[in-house]
Amino acid sequence: MTDCLFCRMVAGEIPADVVHQTDRVLAFRDISPQAPTHVLVIPKEHHATVGALAETDPALLADVVAAAHAVARQEKLVTDGSEPGYRLVTNTGPAAGQTVHHLHVHVLGGRDLGWPPG
Repeated sequence: MTDCLFCRMVAGEIPADVVHQTDRVLAFRDISPQAPTHVLVIPKEHHATVGALAETDPALLADVVAAAHAVARQEKLVTDGSEPGYRLVTNTGPAAGQTVHHLHVHVLGGRDLGWPPG
């Protein structure tokens, strides 16, 4: 989609601070970080929401989650499957705060994130 911000990043039309990449997934630093580590993980293919991707290509959704975990390891948010930890957030729809309608998973960490969020 030519009007999608994240599709334009995948195409190289808009620069991104890429931290991880596979043939199907791209991960880059958020331009407005909400935690010391804040990385967005997206499928390179356009899917508007997590539900849309789960229905059309569950294997790609698994790739997105695997890439998010790889980013957490790379950023030293997890070293042996335990502490210190990280959070994955996916907003779906405007009421949940989704502003870019291309599925993206936020990888957040580097501080105590507390609960409940928001």
